[in-house]
Amino acid sequence: MRRFGWMLGLMGCVGCTTVTRGLATQYNPETGEYEKPKQEVVYLVPVEEAMMTARRILEEDERFDVMEKDGGLELISSLREPGQNKDGLRNLERYYIKGQRLGPRQSLVRVFRLSYSEMENLVEKPTESRGLESFADRAPPIRSAGPAVHVARESVFTKDPLAGAPKMEGFRLARGYRDLDIEQKLLAQLEMAPALELVGGNPPGPMRSMVMEGWGEDEATAAAAPPECGAPLDGASSLFAAGGVLLVADPLGTQEVPAVTLRMMCEATSQGLPVTLALSFPASEQPMLARYLASTGKSTDAQELLSGSTFWRRTYQDGRSSRAMLWLLEQARRLRASGKDVAIAAIDSDKLQGNEREAQMAEHLLQAQAARPLAWTVALTGSVHARTTEVAWNGDLDPMGARVARMLPSVRSLDVSFQRGSQFVCRYSIWDEVECNVFGISPSLEARQSAKQGEGLELYTAQKPDGFHGRLYLGSLNASPPALQAQPRATAMNQAPARK
Repeated sequence: MRRFGWMLGLMGCVGCTTVTRGLATQYNPETGEYEKPKQEVVYLVPVEEAMMTARRILEEDERFDVMEKDGGLELISSLREPGQNKDGLRNLERYYIKGQRLGPRQSLVRVFRLSYSEMENLVEKPTESRGLESFADRAPPIRSAGPAVHVARESVFTKDPLAGAPKMEGFRLARGYRDLDIEQKLLAQLEMAPALELVGGNPPGPMRSMVMEGWGEDEATAAAAPPECGAPLDGASSLFAAGGVLLVADPLGTQEVPAVTLRMMCEATSQGLPVTLALSFPASEQPMLARYLASTGKSTDAQELLSGSTFWRRTYQDGRSSRAMLWLLEQARRLRASGKDVAIAAIDSDKLQGNEREAQMAEHLLQAQAARPLAWTVALTGSVHARTTEVAWNGDLDPMGARVARMLPSVRSLDVSFQRGSQFVCRYSIWDEVECNVFGISPSLEARQSAKQGEGLELYTAQKPDGFHGRLYLGSLNASPPALQAQPRATAMNQAPARK
């Protein structure tokens, strides 16, 4: 009898990774504990892509065979026996994945690990669904990256989350766990995928006649408006110095990075410093940027900037030509019109890739700094370009930041921390096709911003191995779509990014 009870205890812990951690928990870095989540995650991708990604995880990472039913919205894996037991005492496990379409590009995916037992047929014991009470017995908020998603409770939460789960002849479904380890892998692949910066082979499309939002009838008043500086950024003042260069790792396609950059530019110019804003625009755009910066900022000036550009009209917009970046250009123009010494430098390449591109970006940035040696220079680039050391995963790549740091040892580089949100970016889909759209973006554990951490800037006492000297804390990110899209009205140089 004692042996029978001991075996029941073992069966109850099938699949447990540790004595203290259940499968249906996630690590919370703020408490240091494994906890049941209180929110569902809404992925900003079609449900077909989310389910195909989940299938690939099971097949390639977990080595399961996978079958599908219900048009691909349910996946069932092959069976696996953890350990070996005698006939009549065997336990088998499989995965059961349910997807739900909430919109054209909004989906829910739940991953369950099911445990079947032959021994359960010997005792009268009801089936349990462990780790599901956080999702089934009450209605936690739905956490969406981007606009709020409103879904009726009955369409999302069911009394029996394992309804439709596959049966097994001769076995009883003994346990059903919400496997959050697999769901975390899914989140990483859908929301931590590298962004693509598309240079070369991306021809411009035609530009329709356009009216810039925010100008209206009183265009002269709008063009003469002051910059929307906002409050000084906490922790940034020590960075402002004549001849200083700051590199900011821009995740691309968000409202927050341009907004925080303007706050730093305003504070630096208020101290009497000249400021150079360096952007990942092709250097061929420099004459048009200079003309716009010196203009009165009327609608015709904006149309000249955009219509004469191949960068703003690219077929695939990768986040560098977002509404928020166009807004930042207009705010820089307003700063200059108010009497501040502000310049803009386009430092990117039109066609080069890899180290050739990194070398040209570094050369352009150094030239911009040398042309204005007493200015404070702030450069927005992708996170790899901003590193002042080599990247660990590619020893052959010598980033722009590392090249600049060898010439200007005083250069500083900032990584970003944030909370889950959204961005407009280009990336490869599960079918290896380039797609440019609004996607969810989740931080890595290192980049995750605590709920208790406010927006601001933190400088480290020493440079980190990844080449960064500090962090910008941005809060929840909000996507900024392209300035020019296939729509009758283009956006918005006067529509400010969201502020916290």
